[in-house]
Amino acid sequence: MAEMKKIATRESYGNALKELGAVNEKVVVIDADLAGSTKTAVFRSAYPERHFNCGIAECNVMGTAAGMASMGLVPFASTFAMFAAGRAFEIVRNSIGYPHLNVKICATHGGISVGEDGASHQCCEDIALMCTIPGMTVMSPADDVEARKMVHAAAELEGPCYIRFGRAAVPVFHEENYDFKVGKGEVLKEGNDIAIIANGVMTYEAIQAAQQLEKEGINARVINIGTIKPIDREIVLAAAKECKKIITCEEHSVIGGLGAAVCEVLEEECAVPVRRIGVKDVFGHSGPMLEVMKDFGLCADNIVKQTKDFL
Repeated sequence: MAEMKKIATRESYGNALKELGAVNEKVVVIDADLAGSTKTAVFRSAYPERHFNCGIAECNVMGTAAGMASMGLVPFASTFAMFAAGRAFEIVRNSIGYPHLNVKICATHGGISVGEDGASHQCCEDIALMCTIPGMTVMSPADDVEARKMVHAAAELEGPCYIRFGRAAVPVFHEENYDFKVGKGEVLKEGNDIAIIANGVMTYEAIQAAQQLEKEGINARVINIGTIKPIDREIVLAAAKECKKIITCEEHSVIGGLGAAVCEVLEEECAVPVRRIGVKDVFGHSGPMLEVMKDFGLCADNIVKQTKDFL
């Protein structure tokens, strides 16, 4: 059996920007001296007159993006998640969120999968921070196909949005005809014994876990939710009513991320037991990506273990 193709979603971001540049002259890209790492260099090579490097000054990146959006352009502001959501939060909130400007904040190197970069760069709080800003759409793609479709959808969306991309290459499991829609999730595998709701790098881990569980007679429903805000309430409620128990999986703090969003829906309309797999109330640590992921239980084996224990 051929090995599944792997692509980092930051690579997908760069490629999607180049595609957008060809069809939308209003698209501009603003970077914080990280064009190589964020892959916006792909856009810069094709459209150098529409790529702007603000240097290592993330707050200026967001302020510049706000100004360009106010002039009718569609700016994509890029840097690492730690700096886009963390260092520049006040500018994002007051200069982009408050006036509801059409800025697309695209952050790479999110989560602990940046591995050796360590706790200072392993941003597991970005989604929580961005979700608190009124009117901000927040998304996290699971693979190359979803990432590219997400970028194109963001360009069509009116208003601010935050998209988190990863550093490491991840398996590509979507077909090219996948129809991504902002605010809509997807059922990747049917099952009624339990529902596993995931996003980002954890979606493929959830798929693998469900395959292992099926061999043991447990039929888990696997749901990918690429949009954390606004979350797909319909797909979450259906899972709760039909599966009775839910496990959420995310490469983010269990505080304020996907699991929290799922629980907020359920506590209002259909309370069922939920177990959240993610980074607990701790900082990350340095190490090879796969080892760090396992250290924090962000792997298929732990999803299997937690599912069996939960049931």
